[in-house]
Amino acid sequence: MAGYNKLGRRASIRDSIICRQVTDLLWYGKVETTEARAKAVQRVAEKIITLAVNTYQDTIKVTKTVTDDKGVKSKKEVINDGPKKLNARRKIMAQVYDIQEQRMPKESKTAFVARTEGIYHPLIEKIFNVYGPRYSERKETTGQGGGYTRIVKVGPRRGDAAEVAIIQLV
Repeated sequence: MAGYNKLGRRASIRDSIICRQVTDLLWYGKVETTEARAKAVQRVAEKIITLAVNTYQDTIKVTKTVTDDKGVKSKKEVINDGPKKLNARRKIMAQVYDIQEQRMPKESKTAFVARTEGIYHPLIEKIFNVYGPRYSERKETTGQGGGYTRIVKVGPRRGDAAEVAIIQLV
């Protein structure tokens, strides 16, 4: 007996569907889907957010020597991920798709480049810089770890009568 719903799909297709919906949930904050898919997405999303909450503070300051165009060497302090955060980052990158940052309406190209400079994986940065601190604070104040997502049942879908649900971040 399996411990999860197979969603009537082969493993590769099922994993792809769940991966895409987890990515959309973490990027946009909510996704409308069937109830069975929402439960499958909830399992993966909760584990990803828990990983971020437990490791987002693991950073190391490193001093690097940087050479300019003119050949002048200078020392620069850089903040790198610690071993726990780096491992968590790699695990999360294996479970979600890479979403590129979009230009906002009426945003100039130079403003967009300045805003996204140095960010190569915006979703991963959002998970560690937004969700990690937010849910860590929630864990400390309420004493509740987990329960980062909520499933709201909408009702049957017109056409095939599948039970539709909205999964959203709390």
